[in-house]
Amino acid sequence: MQPIEKLPHPVQLRGNPLARGVLALFGWKVRFEGLPAMQGVFAVYPHTSNWDFIVAILAKWAVGLELNFWAKDTLFRLPGFGRWLRWVGGVPVRRHAPQGVVAQVVEGVAQARAQQRLYWLGLSPEGTRKWTPGWRSGFYQVALRAGVPLGVVSLDYGRKVVNATTFITLTGDAEADFANIAALLAGVQGKNPALAAPVRPMPAAPTHGRLKE
Repeated sequence: MQPIEKLPHPVQLRGNPLARGVLALFGWKVRFEGLPAMQGVFAVYPHTSNWDFIVAILAKWAVGLELNFWAKDTLFRLPGFGRWLRWVGGVPVRRHAPQGVVAQVVEGVAQARAQQRLYWLGLSPEGTRKWTPGWRSGFYQVALRAGVPLGVVSLDYGRKVVNATTFITLTGDAEADFANIAALLAGVQGKNPALAAPVRPMPAAPTHGRLKE
């Protein structure tokens, strides 16, 4: 494992006291010291319950972060809910075309950088509340290809803490980068711990005896 170089937090935000109060009412705290840059990607872990979304949205409001996130395109077709989902930062995606989605997001980051505009994307690398054997690569591809910091965010139900204080620069060595991320998330407990995916790249699908191109 390579040494973890944690980034400073020069970009400061103004949060919402009401959202912080609601979280505190349920025993939750948010740790946030600012952002290392105007653009970047958050990897939020673990995702084992529908409650994760509620806690994450309240935490986003509590720190004053305008954060976009991917959601299944079918959710945006629901009357009323789709409009609300866009309002809180949701971006509809088709899961069967991840490469196209990554390219679009990288372009969006480039435009935000040119305009000196704040643009952060929050993703759940597990992609589902069910157990999976690893993490999907979308968050990694976007951060690496866009050349932006990665924020490692934990939803720790054991301590009732949302920790969004650690930001790193990916090296392109996926094995080393995932080892560093796993070290940062050691001991974090989801609402349903048995459903939390191991912090590693999703294993390649079987090729039935043929080499995968």
